[in-house]
Amino acid sequence: MHIPPFDNQNKPIVDVDDPTVPLNYFNIVKLQKGQAFEYTVPGYETCIVPATGTIDIEIEGFKADGIGQRVEDVWDGEPEGVYVPVGAKATMVCTSDEAEVFVCGARYDKVLDAFAVRSDELDLVQYGSDDTKTHRKIKHILGTKYHDKVGRLLVSELFTVGEGGWSGFPSHKHDTDRLPDETRHDETYNFRFKPNHGSGVQMLQREDGKAGDAYHIVDGSTICLDSGYHPCAVLPGYQMYYFTILGGLSQRSLIQYFQPSHAYQIETIPGIKDMIAKFK
Repeated sequence: MHIPPFDNQNKPIVDVDDPTVPLNYFNIVKLQKGQAFEYTVPGYETCIVPATGTIDIEIEGFKADGIGQRVEDVWDGEPEGVYVPVGAKATMVCTSDEAEVFVCGARYDKVLDAFAVRSDELDLVQYGSDDTKTHRKIKHILGTKYHDKVGRLLVSELFTVGEGGWSGFPSHKHDTDRLPDETRHDETYNFRFKPNHGSGVQMLQREDGKAGDAYHIVDGSTICLDSGYHPCAVLPGYQMYYFTILGGLSQRSLIQYFQPSHAYQIETIPGIKDMIAKFK
């Protein structure tokens, strides 16, 4: 499902028990200097990640000041984030001139401890190549290194490297719990383009060998993925970014099932096996 960009007025874009991606939660909060925003999401663990701007965060006695260093856009430096336990009250205060903040979540039933992820604590992966049109960089905010501190939520930022090309290829899905071959993970994206008048396409193919759907994605588009194979592409001459939220049904580790007709291309893309391992 494609949700075009709109003024959500700091209200969830993907709310709890969403009919398409019930395992996910997503909000975009926009603040001016000195403004505060408070929230709690019962039944979901969440993560606060400034797209731009700087905020101070307090979560029931836990404090993390100066989260977020980017000013111009998501390409302007490294991300930072704060993990918020299930149902905890979180308050953020904007300390820069303005801030745009992603709040993402996954359904979970246990209460863990809050913690901050600073820019030097990210898990970074770069793979693919210009020749294969698959060159990209992934910045894991809540990646595998936090398995013992997070329940079901995986949070990353994905960037195409260079201008144009594909991401999420070879085509894969993760809509069915059938271990050890695949896990059920609902997934939500929010896209940005540089320059911001750029655009791309999100494909969604339900069955191998049959025609699927395609969505024209623009700066600010949100995509909710509940099932099917789902590569995406950016127009030549533009860079693409997408904020990625994964919520697992039965476990946090993601096991992707690659589309049989394209799976052999795993062997043709440099570094892709390392990328796959970073989600497990």
